Amino acid sequence: MKDVVKNIRGQMPLLNNRSTIYLDNAATSQKPMCVLDAVMKYYEQNNANPLRGLYDLSVEATEDYDKARKTVADFINAPKKEDIVFTRNATESLNLVAYSYGMNFLRNDDEIVVSIMEHHSNLLPWQQVSRQTGAKLVFFECDEKGYLDPEVLKKLCNEHTKMVCITHISNLFGRVNDIRTFAKIAHYNGAVFVCDGAQSVPHIPVDVQDLDVDFLAFSGHKMYGPMGIGALYGRTELLEKMPPFLYGGEMIEYVTRCGATYAEVPHKFEAGTVNAGGAIGMAEGIRFMQRFGFETIERIEEELTVYAFEKMRAIPHVEILGSDDPREHHGILTFVLDGVHPHDVATIFDAHGIAVRAGHHCVQPLHKHLKRMSTTRASMAFYNTKEEIDAFVECLAGIRKEMGFAD
Repeated sequence: MKDVVKNIRGQMPLLNNRSTIYLDNAATSQKPMCVLDAVMKYYEQNNANPLRGLYDLSVEATEDYDKARKTVADFINAPKKEDIVFTRNATESLNLVAYSYGMNFLRNDDEIVVSIMEHHSNLLPWQQVSRQTGAKLVFFECDEKGYLDPEVLKKLCNEHTKMVCITHISNLFGRVNDIRTFAKIAHYNGAVFVCDGAQSVPHIPVDVQDLDVDFLAFSGHKMYGPMGIGALYGRTELLEKMPPFLYGGEMIEYVTRCGATYAEVPHKFEAGTVNAGGAIGMAEGIRFMQRFGFETIERIEEELTVYAFEKMRAIPHVEILGSDDPREHHGILTFVLDGVHPHDVATIFDAHGIAVRAGHHCVQPLHKHLKRMSTTRASMAFYNTKEEIDAFVECLAGIRKEMGFAD
């Protein structure tokens, strides 16, 4: 396993150019050289505006962009590549659903069920839909360990429920939610199911047909691809009836002085010049993951998580949020250290060359639900090592002493 990790790390320029121990992978992953090369190759050899020109260079750019869409579709087992809409990130993907579907098909007295653990990107858009349409927001709450009970969801859903929005993996707990069951409950009540896959798609196999979700949002930058590119999977029949989210070039078929006919899905949702280089980089990030396979990715990340969890639990005054089973954390360990503010914790880690996240992690309602103002989060990827975890744990064990506590 050490040889595999060494091979992976050897392909990550930042990890070789800096001495930082990077444990903020839930925020963004580092980029392998193959992704950087793929993006550079596109701009050096094939750069043209896709979908616009009939000359060879533009046709080649269009083909590259289309192949990237097919790679993304195949990765999550979408029925066809046209079910994939390229966006800037998961946030834009979720906003697209909220504004294009929610604003147009929800009415007063309808209900939107949203889990309390949603990233703000899968909450704020639905707050706006609620304000504009009169639809009611209903919160699906978890227990203190981060468990969402399907029986509770059954009681929340009824004939008024039109949308159910739940993240696949919590960015605070690292816990995998039972999306297949939740989608089944939503569909039984005639509701559309929206899944935030930003934390799941990079770490576990995701099959949209098996999960039976109607929409899935995810970002390229968390899965070894560039920033500024994301994707939305949408069920064909829903995408076809949704109006465009943005208007302008390339999303039209025909324009008159007072109207327009829009292009077919997915192009009607991709107004303007597209991020072709980003899409190509995202596709290369997927191929990078596929070269190692999820069996390897999951095995390494679980081994690191269990190793870190057990060592952290042995440190006095440290409380890890979520399940008592480290295998349910999927590379995310969120914690509090008695008497020390998370920002101070992160600052001391940074002084020791270790990058972790502190704050509310864009899940403020969940923190309030847990009666926590903020927390510190260490999140791993399959290029991290046990030696890095040892350094992290050694630093954590000494923070209270550095802050003046007589432990």
